[in-house]
Amino acid sequence: MASESTATPIVPNEKPRPSSVISAADLRGGADVASLTYAFQDHITYERARSPETATTHDRFLAFAAAVRDRLTQRWVKTQRTYYEQDVKRAYYLSAEYLLGRALANNLMNMGLLETAREALRQCGADLDALIEMEPDAGLGNGGLGRLAACFLDSMATLGLPGFGYGIRYEFGIFTQDIVNGYQVERADEWLRFGNPWEMVRPEKAVAVRFYGHVEHHQSADGRKVARWVGGKTVLGVPYDTPICGFGTNTVNTLRLWQARASAEFDFQLFNAGDYERSVLEKNDSEVISKVLYPNDNFIAGKELRLKQEYFFVACSIADIVRRYLKTHSTFDDFAKKVAIQLNDTHPAIGVAELMRVLTDEKRLPWDQAWETTQQVFGYTNHTLLAEALEKWPVSIFERLLPRHLEIIYDINQRFLRQVQIRYPFDHERMSRMSLIEEGPEKMVRMAHLAVVGSHSVNGVAALHTNLLKREALRDFAQMFPERFNNKTNGVTPRRWLKLCNPGLSKLISSKIGEGWVTDLDQLSGLEPYAEDPDFRAAFARVKRANKEALARHVRDLMWVSLDPEAIFDVQIKRLHEYKRQLLNALNIVRLWMRARRDPASIVHPRAFIFGAKAAPGYHMAKLIIRLINGIAEVVNSDAAHTGIQVVFLPNYRVSLAERIFPAAEISEQISTAGMEASGTGNMKFALNGALTVGTLDGANIEIREAVGAENFFLFGLTTEEVAQKKAQGYRGRQVYEADAEIREVLDLIASGFFSPEDKSLFHPLIQSLLDEDRYLVLADFRSYAEVQDRVVRAYLDRDAWNTMAIRNVARVGRFSSDRTIREYAEEIWKVSPVKVEL
Repeated sequence: MASESTATPIVPNEKPRPSSVISAADLRGGADVASLTYAFQDHITYERARSPETATTHDRFLAFAAAVRDRLTQRWVKTQRTYYEQDVKRAYYLSAEYLLGRALANNLMNMGLLETAREALRQCGADLDALIEMEPDAGLGNGGLGRLAACFLDSMATLGLPGFGYGIRYEFGIFTQDIVNGYQVERADEWLRFGNPWEMVRPEKAVAVRFYGHVEHHQSADGRKVARWVGGKTVLGVPYDTPICGFGTNTVNTLRLWQARASAEFDFQLFNAGDYERSVLEKNDSEVISKVLYPNDNFIAGKELRLKQEYFFVACSIADIVRRYLKTHSTFDDFAKKVAIQLNDTHPAIGVAELMRVLTDEKRLPWDQAWETTQQVFGYTNHTLLAEALEKWPVSIFERLLPRHLEIIYDINQRFLRQVQIRYPFDHERMSRMSLIEEGPEKMVRMAHLAVVGSHSVNGVAALHTNLLKREALRDFAQMFPERFNNKTNGVTPRRWLKLCNPGLSKLISSKIGEGWVTDLDQLSGLEPYAEDPDFRAAFARVKRANKEALARHVRDLMWVSLDPEAIFDVQIKRLHEYKRQLLNALNIVRLWMRARRDPASIVHPRAFIFGAKAAPGYHMAKLIIRLINGIAEVVNSDAAHTGIQVVFLPNYRVSLAERIFPAAEISEQISTAGMEASGTGNMKFALNGALTVGTLDGANIEIREAVGAENFFLFGLTTEEVAQKKAQGYRGRQVYEADAEIREVLDLIASGFFSPEDKSLFHPLIQSLLDEDRYLVLADFRSYAEVQDRVVRAYLDRDAWNTMAIRNVARVGRFSSDRTIREYAEEIWKVSPVKVEL
């Protein structure tokens, strides 16, 4: 692992030099105030064509970002040169999502230039914080999957590992969310509207990707069967490279995102004939592939476009990996010794068939050698236990869109099922369950099965999740290939999620145990004794209060709601899905409000409930839950002076907003139905910033509770086994409704239209779903949840004890660093070693 001391020294120069003596090297790479000042002014003039007097804030942001990128570039070039010269094994991370967030502050922090930059800009009459706010979030993901990928890239670079990320350069990322009359309204996320100063386009490395067409079969001169995929349409994948800077190291890795471009931009003959629309039709059809993150796949055209997206970026990436390998090798004998490819969930699983196609059809390797190589190269990370999220594609779409890949999948399946048959003779049901093809009214290709069969490693992302994969979702495969299955509990980067977003707490921690925790999070255990130190507890409380006041100011400016900083900040921020049970939280708020109205003495301490979430545009129930939360907020906030309860739903939840919320949170709501959440990483960020968890035994909650201690965690709810048992017994929510007068009162009030006076029946689908089925056991866990919430308030009244618990949470979550996770991937799956980059 690279340490901070290996980086090129960055020493602020207290005496700015006259611009006349700034060298070219300092202009591009200088790390002192004077060099950065001059570089900034140089980019204002020569890149933005502005004078300092006429430059807008946007001009200043782009110019300063360019100056920072210059300082990354020398390390970036040297990193790639080092990897090439040493012919190192590289880890390639294939992910359809990356939630990177803003890059300016993160890059400055990782290079040790944050305060130098602040001073340089101050001398120029500019404000660093204002420039940071100008940068749009790179929202190329829906939630935890994309944010995890971003944390992993950060850790690979910080650990000095030869890593390379691949994905899609979506023109429009995850939608911008507005709340209008309580409803979610989606707008296109134009994150590229003003350009992206961090990326570099590489048109000379564009890759041609084929769709449709047909397959021709013949025999070669040596008698081997040969397949040729011909005809159809070709789309170009143009790579855009973004530097990923490690902390305290010279390593700068690459994230390569592919943008679709038509192979023929314009049909001049059609244009001349007056058919203007058809003359650009192919261009439009091709470029829609990378237009938007995840189209609505509730209809066939949407399904086909989504499969196109997945194959497009995988085909481009595989071609790029093979091209890079062949620069230094003439055969594929060492391919698996130089290449490790990790599939981040099932979206890139088509990579198994694509690499087989390249090796057998294009490079003419025998099938057995190609298959052995493919299995040695690929690792597969599963991120979900939900059956609907384990991707399946209709064979009919595959046949039309990717005919050669369907043939290859059939060939893989035939050989694989023969193995199953030999291992388990006459077990036809097992063969049917394990087949890559699901039989039925419509044949489907099971992408998760393809990923498992084509990989040497299959991992879950939390201990419970991995056990459930082996016991339930992928049981047959775990029985046949037990050696492939392993756990890699997720983690988060402490650089962005503590040092950068919570500078007050970071400085307090470093004042006691030094800075080493930034790259070795286990060092946080050194805080343990300070949990008993009254002075440290008081300082910790002051930091939390300042963070709460900062968030309250932001909420006031954003929503005209004045949160009481004295209130308990109870936070649930995550993607809106029924299994994550924002609805359970909402029902409890109604319970508390009704109780406070009846009995003012029940108000022990003010509460502020803070939500942030986006619902998939086609997910009606999730969007209805958002409307309910906003309906509750409208009523409760108008009555806050009497009840002490406030509710806010912060619109457009994203990375930069999360960076404001985590430091201020006191309660972390991790209340998913047990057995539904693969891991979660928000739970780790909350604990790292000193929030106490209210949670079920689900995902990584279990490991967090083990780490911080059961006494520092508010546990409630059914276990995974109890959930399964209740469902097996024919549980229905109406049973709870009829037995519990308080929940009945809450549901009846919502059903009456009290929170939706414009449409009395608006929430009937929600209530009916709870009563008729309650698939996610909201009502079954309601009483336990209500009781733990009452415990939370009583515990909060003893602030010293509360702060002791919070400090212990921070001190004991060192294991949840993404550095630890990535080190495990590198050592146990990829077999990739750190490489020292010398400038």
